[in-house]
Amino acid sequence: MEVLDQITNPYLPFWEYVPDGEPYLFDGRLYVYGSHDLFGGDVYCMGDYVCWSADPDDLGSWRYEGVIYRKSDDPENEDLQGNLYAPDVTVGPDGRYYLYYVLSNRDFVSVAVSDTPAGKYEFYGYVHYEDGARLGQREGDEPQFDPGVLTEGVETYLYTGFCPLDDKSRHGAMCTVLSSDMLTIKRDPVFVVPAKHNSTGTGFEDHAYFEAASIRKKDGLYYFIYSSEASRELCYATSIRPDGDFTYRGVLIDNGDIGIDTYKKAGMPGMYCANNHGSIICIDGRWYIFYHRHTNGTNYSRQGCFEKLEADGPVNFRQAALTSCAGVPFTARGFYPAYLACNLFTDTEGLMIPWCGWMDDRFPKITREVYNDDEPAGYIANMRDTARAGFKYFDCKDTKVVSVKIKGYATGKLEIRTEWDKEPLGSFPVEYSNVWRIVTGSVNIPDGINSIWITFSGEGYLQFAGFEIA
Repeated sequence: MEVLDQITNPYLPFWEYVPDGEPYLFDGRLYVYGSHDLFGGDVYCMGDYVCWSADPDDLGSWRYEGVIYRKSDDPENEDLQGNLYAPDVTVGPDGRYYLYYVLSNRDFVSVAVSDTPAGKYEFYGYVHYEDGARLGQREGDEPQFDPGVLTEGVETYLYTGFCPLDDKSRHGAMCTVLSSDMLTIKRDPVFVVPAKHNSTGTGFEDHAYFEAASIRKKDGLYYFIYSSEASRELCYATSIRPDGDFTYRGVLIDNGDIGIDTYKKAGMPGMYCANNHGSIICIDGRWYIFYHRHTNGTNYSRQGCFEKLEADGPVNFRQAALTSCAGVPFTARGFYPAYLACNLFTDTEGLMIPWCGWMDDRFPKITREVYNDDEPAGYIANMRDTARAGFKYFDCKDTKVVSVKIKGYATGKLEIRTEWDKEPLGSFPVEYSNVWRIVTGSVNIPDGINSIWITFSGEGYLQFAGFEIA
């Protein structure tokens, strides 16, 4: 079976970069809305909004819906200096689809509308008070950012906010109630989740609001999903009201796997990480968390991923661990690209990708080639001694790793394990190579559901494109 016929993380084709994912079921189909990064981008969200959709019964096959809204569609962005930051979508009382967003160089909320989930969306207006003043621009308003929206009846709840850790003028996530026209403010903003500097005694200590507001409803409770002061984690809080009294519940996902202790110590990074943004959705009775990961050694080429969530009582979820397969084990046959690695680290611990510039060249990174269409779409670059790539999970029976695809100025070996810190099951030799080469061999994998860890041991720096299982 070809790997791309299965559910993978990232779930979209490797060449696509849609972070900040907001998943919705509309008319029996799953749609994901997000911002749009570019490979090699030097700032966030350089692309126009695109949309992808899938049959909820086949989350391994995604359909490109095309560009649904362009930067040039906003009248305030004629010079194209504003990028389209993370959006959200809701169905209005009139049955139309409303897209809420904030431009990167503005502090107010823009709205576009469409008759269908995948657009094309047309500019509609700006969220404003009854006197016409835009939300975010009236004296005393805090700047608007990362809108999340939920419509109930004729009211729409708009959640916004961005709270840098050193800015005490920002007080947390805000909720503003809009009228049925989807633009006019019916009830002024109130703060629903605190920022770091005013979180003492609230229950949100160490997990206060940073950005990435999102809202869902489950079993009569409102679930507010957000990126915390740690940036890399998505947390959640619940309330019986949409506009207040939220109680902190926990972490849903951390794109460095901090907090997961099933294969490492809880505080040890399992992946290089940075900001995070996403939300939850229920598909056929099972809940998932959508989030994003970082590639190319920077903040600016992010890709969407998702994981299953497991309940921890009637209200809470357990923190989900990173996987390559959204928790549905791969059929252990075929070629698996290295870019599917859900874990990547070395003996030199590194957690956060720098906000600006490139990662330290001591560390490996997931990237891609752009100068040869015949070569792998994605690979792991700069694998130095002790670099480990983890792939989870495989349903193994009479399974062998029979080859690896590599190149680079490196000598040593690629060791195969099912646990990163155990003795290797076997290895493949690594020699200097200017072009991609297949190194064959045979390493037996135990029967059962297994991770596969591939570690470089040697000198130089290796480029790793993937491995084949038979």
